[in-house]
Amino acid sequence: MTGFLIRRLPSALLVLFATSVLAFVLPRLGGGDPATAVAGPDATAAQIAAVRSDLGMDRPLVSQYTHWLDGVLHGDFGTSYVTGRPVTALLGDRFGSTVQLALAAALLMIVIGVALGVAAGSSRRPWARSLLDVTCTVLLATPAFLTGLLLALLLGEAWKVLPVSGEVSMLVDPEIGIQYLLLPALALSLPQAASMARLIQTAMRQAYTEEYVQTAVAKGASRRRVTLRHVLRNSLATALVSLGMRLGELLGGAIVIEAVFARNGLGALAVSSSGQRDYLVVQALVLLAVTIAVTLQLLTEIGLSLLDPRIRLEGTR
Repeated sequence: MTGFLIRRLPSALLVLFATSVLAFVLPRLGGGDPATAVAGPDATAAQIAAVRSDLGMDRPLVSQYTHWLDGVLHGDFGTSYVTGRPVTALLGDRFGSTVQLALAAALLMIVIGVALGVAAGSSRRPWARSLLDVTCTVLLATPAFLTGLLLALLLGEAWKVLPVSGEVSMLVDPEIGIQYLLLPALALSLPQAASMARLIQTAMRQAYTEEYVQTAVAKGASRRRVTLRHVLRNSLATALVSLGMRLGELLGGAIVIEAVFARNGLGALAVSSSGQRDYLVVQALVLLAVTIAVTLQLLTEIGLSLLDPRIRLEGTR
């Protein structure tokens, strides 16, 4: 395990460094001037120049980047141009909402994805397999925001089963909080669940043709026993490989879903900060998202090694 982490750490750090460069440079290439937004629409050129100086934006770009990166390495992402609050405080205020949404969506993704994948991969009825294939295709082809709107119209407006917009913290009232969380979490999870189901289904169908499965059947093992003890265990390893990526995509999709369901999370912060050219907040959000994705990928590979003993993390053949 230690050898694996030592080998992967340089590449992970390289990814984070490249992300920091892109997160710093790309917003500034998009046009717009934060100093103008801070100074106000009626500010003179001299006032805007004074604001740029106060914000340190009159220094060379490389100097600005190294100053920002040094702060990041010390846990300081700077101060928001717009609100004047520390960026870490802004992230802290919104982080809990997005984490709740991502965790709920991840749980639904795993439950729905595994259920659909196992049903499609183990079914002997052609019509049932075709139906499940079509279901997964529709879920994959439908964008998360459109799924969210359809669910809101059906379960929220038509049937009035769940609230459509807003949120209540799980820490304040868990029962009401879950009701506000279900619709956005379901909308966010369905495309990823369909993707996971496809992987499990394909892996299971392939596993049924493997020699070790045929041997177990020849020895008199029931299909259910073969499926649970041999086919499913090895097929889940395939899905686990992509789990880290799926969780990262859930965090990215949360930006859109939070806007659809009016949740006050990191997604809403990203949208407002981008529109206001609040570069430091945008940079922190991008770097945070990639850091989480890289960490999840490492944890996924470690989990995969525990699920499949044939995989060795120590670098031996």
